[in-house]
Order: sequence, then structure tokens, then C-alpha cells
Amino acid sequence: MGFISRNVFPACESMCVCCPALRSRSRQPVKRYKKLLGEIFPKSPDGAPNERKIVKLCEYAAKNPIRIPKIAKFLEERCYKDLRSEQMKFINIVTEAYNKMLCHCKDQMAYFATSLLNVVTELLDNSKQDTPTILGCQTLTRFIYSQVDGTYTHSIEKFALKVCSLAREEGEEHQKQCLRASGLQCLSAMVWYMGEFSHIFATVDEIVHAILDNYEADMIVQTNEDREEQNCNWVNEVIRCEGRGTTVCNSPSYMIVRPRTARKDPTLLTKEEIEMPKVWAQICLQRMVDLAKESTTLRQILDPMFSYFNARSQWTPPNGLAMIVLSDAVYLMETSGSQQLVLSTVVRYLDNKHVANDPELKAYIIQVAGCLAKLIRTSSYLRDISFVNDLCRHLRKSFQATSRSIGDEELNLNVMLQNSIEDCLREIAKGIVNTQPLFDMMAVSVEGLPSSGIVSRAAVGSLLILAHAMSSALSPSMRSQQVFPDTLLDALLKAMLHPNVETRVGAHEIFSVILLQSSGQSQAGLASVRASGYLNESRNWRSDTTSAFTSVTARLDKLRKEKDGVKIEKNGYNNTHEDLKNYKSSPKFHKLNSIIDRTAAFINLADMLPSMMKFTEDQIGQLLSAFWIQSALPDILPSNIEAIAHSFSLVLLSLRLKNPDDGLVVRAFQLLFSLRNLSLDLNNGTLPSVCKRLILALSTSTLMFAAKIYQIPHICEMLKAQLPGDVDPYLFIGDDLQLHVRPQANMKDFGSSSDSQTATSMLFEMRSKVELSNTIIIDIVAKNLSNLSKLEEADVKMQILEPFIPDDAFMFGSRPNVEPQPNQSISKESLSFDDDIPAGSMVEDEVTSELSVRFPPRGSPSPTIPQVISIGQLMESALEVAGQVVGSSVSTSPLSYDTMTNRCETFGTGTRQKLSRWLATENRQMNGLYRNSSEESSALEKVVEDGNIYGRESGLLQDSWSMMRLPPASPFDNFLKAAGAGR
Repeated sequence: MGFISRNVFPACESMCVCCPALRSRSRQPVKRYKKLLGEIFPKSPDGAPNERKIVKLCEYAAKNPIRIPKIAKFLEERCYKDLRSEQMKFINIVTEAYNKMLCHCKDQMAYFATSLLNVVTELLDNSKQDTPTILGCQTLTRFIYSQVDGTYTHSIEKFALKVCSLAREEGEEHQKQCLRASGLQCLSAMVWYMGEFSHIFATVDEIVHAILDNYEADMIVQTNEDREEQNCNWVNEVIRCEGRGTTVCNSPSYMIVRPRTARKDPTLLTKEEIEMPKVWAQICLQRMVDLAKESTTLRQILDPMFSYFNARSQWTPPNGLAMIVLSDAVYLMETSGSQQLVLSTVVRYLDNKHVANDPELKAYIIQVAGCLAKLIRTSSYLRDISFVNDLCRHLRKSFQATSRSIGDEELNLNVMLQNSIEDCLREIAKGIVNTQPLFDMMAVSVEGLPSSGIVSRAAVGSLLILAHAMSSALSPSMRSQQVFPDTLLDALLKAMLHPNVETRVGAHEIFSVILLQSSGQSQAGLASVRASGYLNESRNWRSDTTSAFTSVTARLDKLRKEKDGVKIEKNGYNNTHEDLKNYKSSPKFHKLNSIIDRTAAFINLADMLPSMMKFTEDQIGQLLSAFWIQSALPDILPSNIEAIAHSFSLVLLSLRLKNPDDGLVVRAFQLLFSLRNLSLDLNNGTLPSVCKRLILALSTSTLMFAAKIYQIPHICEMLKAQLPGDVDPYLFIGDDLQLHVRPQANMKDFGSSSDSQTATSMLFEMRSKVELSNTIIIDIVAKNLSNLSKLEEADVKMQILEPFIPDDAFMFGSRPNVEPQPNQSISKESLSFDDDIPAGSMVEDEVTSELSVRFPPRGSPSPTIPQVISIGQLMESALEVAGQVVGSSVSTSPLSYDTMTNRCETFGTGTRQKLSRWLATENRQMNGLYRNSSEESSALEKVVEDGNIYGRESGLLQDSWSMMRLPPASPFDNFLKAAGAGR
């Protein structure tokens, strides 16, 4: 009927108004969508699209979903036709129709999604023109944002590589920029989709690389302050390598924090911004930061970033892309935990196989990490500091590399790496509030020091850098309220007894730096390590041409001499000008010149008190015991004595400033006089004469320092009159009453036969002088100490005259390491300190220095007293104790708690005293520290004359075995024994 009305009777449409069969709306009820589809396209190629008809078509499709497949098929075929004829306006209408359908027919997306994706594929594959490709990216972007679930995840993922390639299109034309912007807009939608539906595409690496290819940022605008820092950076490098201890600038030139970047809203962009690729690259970075909310996803985003920075050499700060992108990412993160996770990931990337063997690249990465640490600490505190151990490990490896024979270029790169790690550690330390985890980490590292000289010295050097960084970050108020960490102190005391003599010096330096920060030392960490010399063999033996900055040092040497030469004053203690100049400019230890007022005989306590940590009484007792054992080691060197003297002086300052128990002060003076007597004891054959001469210088200088800070008159004058300034060719006492190694001394002659003869004759001459004045000095000291304390003068004098015995706590806690034989080689196990030294690089063990070879062998224990009990004797002792426990019966009579406690303590005290005497005797035998009292000498002579070494008839041996009886098996056995004694 419709055909007849249109062709045969055209007038019926207007005339027969009453016939319902001839009305237009009833003539096309089935094919109405075709008419709507025809109306959305203009009749001429230049005509505008009819937006109203497109909306009407979409509304019709939403009400008649069964027609959607036919509508989609028609649009798809029309798109193919227009692509072949290159009708861009018609293609634009097709894509607009799909976009409207995504809005109106979201619930019916399954009917046309396949057709839409086919159209997108055809548009993206068109390489003749850029306009269809741009329309394809925009259509795919709207399709991604319209998703409500992960149904089309794999279909969307297939377009990732194609879109990445479009985002990398080269060309500066406007059309190319629009194409890259559209591609990045589509990538931002994909990143949003990955975070919204928790699915990371397999091509995420390519997505990240495409985004970074288009990431641009304004260069950092340097202020006048930044320019000044950059200009003086070369001065810092010279000062670091010279070891002069202070620097001009607070931070290197690359430590410039980028300004905060504002978050961009894609819906508020202007037309110009929409067509800019760098704007969409920043939006993509925002979406990636939102995606990386967990450590796993953050790693999946950061790993391709790092590989991109490596491939394109973008790590160099401050204007390298790595610094720009990571800084912006840190700013965009909402929580400080995520920010710190980025920092730790950057540090741990140093272990990557493409980075591990490139010191220059590692230096750049660490510089970026330092900038990030500075950026993060401006807004929050650093809580996760586990990566600090990684930095110290890389610093140790760099020190090990520089200790070998390497070229100048490699040396320069390692120096650059070391400087970068030091700067990074300093920035990290400034952002830490609770330093206890760092101290615990240092304690674990010190505890695990290997016996290998190279590895142990490098490890101590890295820990010393960390100690300097922590010391500079601690405020005076925080330092004064903090007690020296127990775990770190125990580890350092063991390291002070390390087999390698240079490692012991490093342990003392760590102790000094943490305990007390001196002005001008906040930047001297690396300079101190390089100048100390324990990273190599001995500082007097290492070549002066190994440093890469020797030429720079030589250029400034003349200027420094002119500056320092005018200020040199003559030392009243008969020291040469050269010695004074060298020790004053040496960064070896903090100088105490500022503490001692030369014009007045008192200490400036108000200035000194806020900058020193506290010690507990037990810690001071352990330190004094450690100094006694260290001083009498047979392989000791002048550098060890210098370190012990400085640490001892700091302990004396703590005793003076913190007002501890008066008994500890007396015990400190007791130690000094015991060392003095030990140095002049000619009957003690366990120590070489050169070591006794060092101990004499140690006791004299420290006694003078103690007398100065405790305001004891006349002591310094008497000691100076006794001991001339040139008594030791390797040590001298400076104006600050500190012991220093003579820089020009020839250490190769130390311990030789001629040196030993000279030391023996000098000690023989000094013995008579010291014996005459010792009584007067002890009387003066006892009188002044009794006035300062509540102790009686007679008690003080009696305690000073008694020989010093180490504390039981130190004897039980830290035992000295047994030194191996001089010619013993390092085993593979001893070199496996984090597998830093390859198995092929086996070197001669440096545990024993070349100097110790010239020493006489350690004083072997007397053959009349067995060092180790036999198995049978051990079993007899164990059975005896077991029999006592079994034979004791439990008392049924009620005893009070206090009575039972006292009895348990009584039984335990005797056992501890026996073990303490046994350990003290064994320790003195090991380190040559026998006290040559008259009773012990007569007992030994009696045993030797009788010749009965192993017999039980000897009373001395009976006492020896009684000392070695085993204690009760457990505290419960003590309880049973005490209970049985109540019957």
C-alpha cells in the first residue's frame, strides 16, 4: 500500500486524511532507523552534520535495542566506504554517532562494541592521513572511559602497542603534535583503566616509555643562592680530597629541589593544552602515580622508568629527566610512605645488572636519590631507612675498588661515587627523627666485620661516613639527651680489638664522631676517611700519587702554606713546626683545642655540655676495661695509641661533664697509673719495649689531660719535666694535651732491633725518674679527687695504687679476637663479606701488619700452668657439681623470700668470682697483661723449682683447678642448693 501511495496516487497523502493506511507514520514502521541514519549525513560534502538527528538516532536505538546491530553494521560499512573515498567529514559523523551511542546505550554496549572496535582498528591502521588516526584514538578513549567492568580488557590491551607507536610519531608540525596528544590521551585512559579494574597490561613497559618520550618540564630556574653553591662546588671537591675537614657550601650544586607541580584536571584543559603532548604526558604520570598505590604496582611502574633512564642517559641531575619525573611523582603521591618507597626503590636499583659495574651511573642514581631525600624530608620524616645499609654496602665496595691498583679514570669515578653517597647519607640523616634503628644497623655491621684487612677497613670507612652524616644531623639538644647506644658500644669495643690494627683505629673514629660533634666536622666524613689511611695499608706507606686530585691539591698547596705558615706558633713542649702544622690541619680526630682554654685553667662547660652524648656507669666501666686491654696488645701501633688517647680523653670529658659516680673517676686515674707502671715494668717480657714506650706516652698525655680538666695543679708541669717532647720518635703531645702521630716519622723503622734497643734504654732511664715523682703525683691526685668527691683521701690513694683489673661485665661480654699467625693466608670464607671480593683475588692476609712481624712473639703462657683443662678434669668438675645438686635435699621448713634470695645470691657470687678470676687470668695470658706482683712471681718460681707441673701435690695447681670448677647448671640448681642449706 505504501508503494502505491507514493508512486500511483501521490495526491492521496494530502487529500485522504481519513484513511489510516495512507498516513506516513504507518507506512514506514519497520525501516525508520534507515531514515534516521540517512538524515545524520549532510546532502552535500560541505554540509554540517545534524547533531539533533544523531541524538534522535541514539534515542531510537536505546528504545529499540534489537535494531542496534543493524545500525552499527550500517555505520561500520559507511566508515569503510568513506575511508576509501577519503571523506573525512563523513568519517567524523560516524565516530560522533558511536560516541553518542556510548552515552545513550551504555547498557546495550554488547550490541555494538565489536563494530566500534572494528572501526577503531580501521582508523588506527590508516597511515595515509593523520585525521582518521586522531579520530580513532579519541573514539577508543571514549570507549575506555565508558567501561563499567573488565569485559573488554583484552580487546583494549590489543591497541596498546599501536597507540604507543602513534604517541612516538616524529615531527614538529601541528598535525603531528595533535596526533601525539591524542595517543597520549588514549594512554592516560588505559592507565586509568588499569587502576580502576586492577589489571596491569603486559605492555606496560611500552606505555611508560611512550609517556616518558613526551614528558617535558620547565628547566629548573636557579636562584642566586643556587648559583653560589654551584660556583663553590669545585672548592668542596678540593677540600674533600685534601682532607681539610670543612667545606664552604652546605650541599652540592645538584641538590636543588624542584618546585611542586600542580595536578592537572583533564576536564579543565583549554583547546591549546588539549593539543600539547607534554600536558597529556603529565596527566599520564598522575594516573600512573594513582595506579602505584602498592609496592608491587609501584615496582611495575618504576622498573620501566629506570630502564628508560639508563638507555637514554637521563639520570644526570638536576635537569635530567629522571630527576624531573621522579620529583614530580613524589609530589603527586598522597602518602609519605609511598614517597619513601620510591626513594628506597631508587637506591635498590643500584644492584641492577646494568648498573652494578658502572660507578659513574651509580653516582648519578645516588645523586637523584639524595635530591629525593631532600625533597621528602621537607614535608615529612623518613621512617623506612632499610636502604641505608645498601648505600653503605656500595660505599664499602667503592672503597675496596680504590684500594686496588686502578687507573686514574676509574679512581675519579669511584671518588665521584663516594662523594655522592656521602651527600645522600647526609640528606637522609637530616630527615630521620629516631636514630636508634640506624645505630642498631651500625652495630650489626660492626659485629660482622670480617678478619680480612681490605674488607674490614672498607666496611669501617663506610660506617664512619654514616657516623659523620648522623652526627651532623643530630641537634645539640637531641645529642645531650641521648645515651650512647648499648649495642653499638658493645660492637665498637669488639672492633677495637680487631685483628687488623687499622680497623681498630676506624672503630675509635666512629666512637668519637658519634659521641661528640666538633664544629667544622659536619662535612668532613669522606675527607677524614681518605686522610686516615686505613683504607689502604698504612698511611705512611701509601703512595702520594694514588689520588686523582693530586694535581688540584698541588695547585692549592702553595696558597695553603702561605695562609697557615703565618699562624704557626711555637709549641712549649718542644715540637717542631712541621708537626704542629700537620696535626692541626689533620682531620683524623676532632680536635679538643676549643675545649681547653689555654689562658685559664678551666673547661668551658657551658659550651661543651650540649654537644656530647651521655654514658651510663656500666658503659664507662666497659670503656675503661677496653682501654686497658687495647693498650697492652703486642701488635699495637702509634696510630692505635693515638686513637686510644683520644677516646680516653672523651671518656674523661664525659666523666667531668655528666657528674657520674665518684668511684669511676678514681678508677679512671687508677687505669692511668696502672698503664704508667706497666710501661716501666722491665720484668714484664710479654710486651716489646717499643710498645711500652707507646704506653708511657699514652699514660703521660692522658694524665696531663685529666689533670687539666679536673683542675689538679702542678701535674702537667711535673710530667713535662719528666718526659721530654722527643721521648718517642713516632708520637708527640700537642698544645691540646692530645697525643698525635708525627706525620714525618718513618714507620718502617718502628719495631726494628735498633728501635727496640733505644726504647729499652729510654725506659730504663725513665724508670728511676718516674719512681721518685710517682709518690708525689699520686698524693696530689688523691688529695684533689677527695676534695672533688665524697671519698676519703686514704681510700682514693689506696685504690689508685692497686693494679687495674678489667670489669667482669666486659670480660664476659666482649672478648678479644685471637690474632692469627703472621703468614696465615685468608681463606675463602673470610673473604665472603657479602661476596664483595671474588675468589680469584686471593691476597695475603692483612690481619697482622708488617710491623708486627718484627715484634717478638706474644708472651706465651708459663709452662708451669696449663692453659686449657683436659677432658677428664672437665668431667670431674661437672660430676662434682652434679653430685652436689643431687645430694642436696629440699628443705620442707618454710623460709622467707628474702632469706632464700640472699642464699641464692651467696652461692652465685662465689661462682662468678671464680669465673671472673679465671677469665681475667686467661685474658692476661693471651694479651701479655700479667701483673708482676711479688706473690705471683714467688708462686711461679716455686712451681718451676719443684718441676711438678701436672701433679695434684702443688698447692698452686689445686687453687687453679678450684678456680676452674663449673658453676651450677642453672639458676634453679642454685635455688635447690640454697633451700637445702636451710636445714
